[in-house]
Amino acid sequence: MNHLINNRIYQPDIIQSANMKLSWEKFNSKTLLITGATGMIASVIIDIFMYRNRNTTQECEKIHIIAISRSEQKARKRFDAYWNDTCFTYSSHDITTPLPELGDIDYILHAASNTHPRAYATDPIGTITANVQGTYHLLAYAASHHCERFFFFSSVEIYGENRNDVDKFDEEYLGYINCNTTRAGYCESKRLGEALCNAFASQKGQDFVIGRFSRVYGPTMSPEDSKAIAQFIKKAVSGEDILLKSEGNQLYSYTYVVDAATAALCLLLQGENGSAVNIADNESNIRLKDIAMFLAKEAGTKVVFELPDEVERAGYSTATKAVLDTRKIEQIGWKARTPIRQGLSKTVKILRELPGNC
Repeated sequence: MNHLINNRIYQPDIIQSANMKLSWEKFNSKTLLITGATGMIASVIIDIFMYRNRNTTQECEKIHIIAISRSEQKARKRFDAYWNDTCFTYSSHDITTPLPELGDIDYILHAASNTHPRAYATDPIGTITANVQGTYHLLAYAASHHCERFFFFSSVEIYGENRNDVDKFDEEYLGYINCNTTRAGYCESKRLGEALCNAFASQKGQDFVIGRFSRVYGPTMSPEDSKAIAQFIKKAVSGEDILLKSEGNQLYSYTYVVDAATAALCLLLQGENGSAVNIADNESNIRLKDIAMFLAKEAGTKVVFELPDEVERAGYSTATKAVLDTRKIEQIGWKARTPIRQGLSKTVKILRELPGNC
């Protein structure tokens, strides 16, 4: 992905995001630490900040980014354009262990987590520990290093299954999760991560906000991503038939990755202390089979039905409807710019121009 930042389609998204109406001055001369830095949303946030850093002559307007992930090789490839920039520091670290001393941090964004079904199934322990031990260590660092705000990347998955008692999940909804499954490790550990934020607020006075993200897609997705939408996109990029491993009637909320990144920034600056807020595009609620058919049409191929293997099935969500109520994030002043069909088309075009990324 070392050429992504210069891509003719992706770059305008970053420029537009970096110039959106936001209280950017609150970031002036601040230090921001972001875990899971090479991940789908986190890497876009870094691109936005680094664009702003490189397009101001005022040193006081710059923000110092400390990017944390486990793989330095992957980080070097993704962030090669920033590697020697004085506003960018990279640290290879496993967040399930305490952070090394990095000095005071003004904002911590905790985005490190397994985020797709095959990872949940093959690394369930790592899935849980990143969301629980990792969150604990980061909150402990925040509380002892004068951190102004801690941002926890949570998920629609915390709502569990829709028992047909609501049309959309608002932030007060308490869903059903069968905790006695491997798959539950992701949902329950995200719930516990949220609880840890509240515990540190109560006991240590730590300011925090939580973003509950819908299913996110876009050109920064990992080649290993096993989510259905990611698999569909990969097939469309390579011009292959789209494999649908269910009837495809699941109705979910989706968000284009650049929109997800701007929502996180809005919430980071304008969210109420202690709040948990849904992040989704209200215009991108769509059935899985409709995504498959759209991408097949884009690729000039067809949709083929295929049964999932046991590993895939173990990591799949059992939710058949997971639509988020977005009133709260919209009241903060955020609205998505890229509806799903436009976002899917953008993603396929970008990835086709970046050989080796799918």
